[in-house]
Amino acid sequence: MFLTAAAMISSKITSKAQTTIPRPVRTALRLSAGDEVVYRIEGDKAVLTKAPPPGLAEDPFAAFSEWSSEADTKGYADF
Repeated sequence: MFLTAAAMISSKITSKAQTTIPRPVRTALRLSAGDEVVYRIEGDKAVLTKAPPPGLAEDPFAAFSEWSSEADTKGYADF
């Protein structure tokens, strides 16, 4: 199923405040069992996105992969 950015998909909230993320949304976000999602509130709307992989958000230097060579490890071992 191909959906445009303007497509609206709905799901119901259960009595325990749970919902199933519809398949087209799971597919678009490449979600699978065990993945985490992040909600961002924007006024009267919520934006659902796939959470970054574990460790990436926790380590601010993880984005600097160019500094993770074997030479860097040896060069900075004594610091």
